[in-house]
Amino acid sequence: MNYEAVLHIPLSNYAHGIDEENVVFRIRTARDDIKSCILHYGDRACRVNPVIFSSEPMKIVAQDELYDYYEVVLHSPYTRICYYFELSDGVESKYYYYDMFMNTLPIERSEFYQLPFNRREDIATIPSWVQDAVVYNIFPDSFATAKGYISNKKGEAKFSHHTTYSMRGGTLKGIKENIPYFLDLGVNCIYMNPIFVAGEWHKYDLIGYYNIDPCFGTNEDFKELVDACHDNHIRVIIDGVFNHCGWHFFAFEDVLEKGEASKYKDWFYGLKYPVEYPDSQEDIPTYDCFAYERKMPKMNTSNEEVIEYFLDVCKYWTESYGIDGWRLDVASEVDDTFWREFRKTAKSINPDCFIIGEVWESAQHWLLGDQFDSSMNYDMRKNCRDFFAVDTLDSYGFDSRVTAMLMRYNKNIVHGQLNLLDSHDVPRFLSICQEDMKRFKLSVIFQMTFLGVPMVFYGDEKGLVGIKEHEYRRPMSWDKEEGAEIYSFYQDIIKLRRNKDTLKYGDYKTIMAERNSGVYAFKRWHDDEETYVILNRSEESIAIDNVIGDTNYNIDLSSNEDCKMVEPWGFVIVSKSC
Repeated sequence: MNYEAVLHIPLSNYAHGIDEENVVFRIRTARDDIKSCILHYGDRACRVNPVIFSSEPMKIVAQDELYDYYEVVLHSPYTRICYYFELSDGVESKYYYYDMFMNTLPIERSEFYQLPFNRREDIATIPSWVQDAVVYNIFPDSFATAKGYISNKKGEAKFSHHTTYSMRGGTLKGIKENIPYFLDLGVNCIYMNPIFVAGEWHKYDLIGYYNIDPCFGTNEDFKELVDACHDNHIRVIIDGVFNHCGWHFFAFEDVLEKGEASKYKDWFYGLKYPVEYPDSQEDIPTYDCFAYERKMPKMNTSNEEVIEYFLDVCKYWTESYGIDGWRLDVASEVDDTFWREFRKTAKSINPDCFIIGEVWESAQHWLLGDQFDSSMNYDMRKNCRDFFAVDTLDSYGFDSRVTAMLMRYNKNIVHGQLNLLDSHDVPRFLSICQEDMKRFKLSVIFQMTFLGVPMVFYGDEKGLVGIKEHEYRRPMSWDKEEGAEIYSFYQDIIKLRRNKDTLKYGDYKTIMAERNSGVYAFKRWHDDEETYVILNRSEESIAIDNVIGDTNYNIDLSSNEDCKMVEPWGFVIVSKSC
């Protein structure tokens, strides 16, 4: 038995409640090492001694290149659970508890692993509507000036004594007038990059938090947009930029004017006096900022006045305008206490408010139920890039990456991950695919059928490309003929995603992922239906029956008309009764 590979972490993604009656237990072992794994569990408050234990066999639910992951969802009569594992490799058996491998069980119940109390307050959940969502990400300045139209003209507007700028001419009225486009595409949630008053066209250098940028419109325009979206059963998520502000935010201007005498000096991080605007991008600011961007001074979100200010901002937009969620910029650089208070504030107004953190790496730290509901799943993009777009992974390696995404978070949280191929911060995925539409489609199929919430960046459905910032934030294409084929494909896969409970709510299991192969297949299942997805990133056709067995199935979506084969660089999605 490979002892070094065994891992279990209490009160983590390895042991957590998914509701008040069901608890997930996981344990990691070396790949193909353990023949059987049994969970033994009992009431840690049991009135007799020794504790009376019951047993549940555990099954392998995922594998990567090094490990097997065993799991059981325990329907437990106990809210307080002590437990241990019994491992066997066919030659020897060991009890595993308290991070030790033993031949006997302890006398003291405190030496077992413990789930002290399955408290409802500690259970990480996501809003009920989220699993039904397909999100459309809009970069406001680049999307629409009016219905089916983007002016692509620079503009400027006045706010107080400041000038704000736009690059492409997009407006909130333009977004509202294109609600029929969202309905035609099939998306039912929009997420907009920042819309509050800011200087540059990207609007991440905030000047004011209580007003819509005048280049985009007015607060009333925003209210009309939200109401119109809700009338059409479309949710609205906005961008919250609280890690930093802009040069011309009132508090930072006061610091620049008064220096150490400013009453706002403690609102900012790392001030060194005298505080001055750097003349060029190469100069090092005398204050901390976002990355090294001198126009974006970093806020001190542990300051009580800053906390109060931003919590009021949260209340204002969540309550007065009825938004459905927040995407939180640079979330990993803001202190946890602030995010916990932000969550409480948003959820007290709207319990179904969806809170998404911009975290590019593992977001496990923030997804324990007390901060965010979700994070932007850039790992999914990276994995699709390496497998579908640039061929640096075979299907075996890709599946190892998929396993990491599945096992990293609590079981409920995986269903809320925001799965993206593109955003305003990265080159267009179609460009990464060298504009090979077959590679792109395979990536989109995986995005739309994997666990989590798929997010479409505006224009991906029209085949927009771009490597540099000004290219991938290019104006939306409103030409109906341009990208018509890929648009139709997006309509079909979004419709399938939203109509299939297996794809929205189902569990996940890899069916085929072999070394030196480009064929990747998995199934999703829910209630009495199974859905199989076969993705063929290879030059050879593959028989569907060779993947899922000779059985009766219905084809949901396919890249070719042959109902028995998956063509090279093609896909098929089929469903059948369990």
